[in-house]
Amino acid sequence: MCAVGASFANLIAARANLSWSLEPELLVILAIAGGAYVARWRTVRGAGSPRAAADAPVWRLCCFLGSLLITAVALISPADALADQLFLMHMVQHTLLLDAVPILAILGFTKVILRPVTRAVHDIERRAGALASPAFAVVLYVGVIWAWHVPAAYDLALRHPFVHVLEHVTFLLAGSLYWWHLLSPIRARLRLDGLGPIAYMGATKLFVGALGMGLAFAPSALYPYYVHHARVWGLSAHDDQSIAGLVMAVEQSLVMGVALVVLFVRALAESEREQQRRERYEIA
Repeated sequence: MCAVGASFANLIAARANLSWSLEPELLVILAIAGGAYVARWRTVRGAGSPRAAADAPVWRLCCFLGSLLITAVALISPADALADQLFLMHMVQHTLLLDAVPILAILGFTKVILRPVTRAVHDIERRAGALASPAFAVVLYVGVIWAWHVPAAYDLALRHPFVHVLEHVTFLLAGSLYWWHLLSPIRARLRLDGLGPIAYMGATKLFVGALGMGLAFAPSALYPYYVHHARVWGLSAHDDQSIAGLVMAVEQSLVMGVALVVLFVRALAESEREQQRRERYEIA
């Protein structure tokens, strides 16, 4: 009985792990990606054309480097160590990899910056067939999130490093494909037009938001790993899970709202440019 009491006391008194997990492989990948992007950005910026500043604006550079910084925060900062102790921190990590990193990375590109790989992207899209469609991106995004939040799969990822890496890679891939259809500077063969982006995002965020609300209001803790793991910050496993679910649901709503506003503004700008082109042709 005393041993049980001491063990319970240790769970309550556990200290948060704020260590850095400086993975050399990840640091090398981030350094290579950052170096390659900066080199291309400087080439376009220094081309001397009248549109050089528009083709490679500073804010695009900041977006791409920001995506690398957020990747580092998610995977090698104390946030990664805390994710092993708190479900809510693991959820924050997932939302960063699914949404924040892909959004900023894609916003870092323009047509000119991507010009060396444009043909390759079009070839991949053509060969992928249905896998390059927005419908597949929705299914993949929702499917990856739901699959990895099945308790057995979630606990497996937390207990086995290789599976955990696989989980993070699939989040990045699913998020990148999903946001590519919305934000890509390259005109896709299967393009979302009209109300397409609204339906695209609405369907996705509805299913993911439902998962978040389900976790938030579940009557008990669903993940054995966190139930039996040392607790920090005075949070029970059930409260931790509830906050994590709310983080997912709120993040999905906020991202959808902001993205729809940005897409609406972009659509207006494209419409205005198209109108100006038509007027020029009529005058000519």
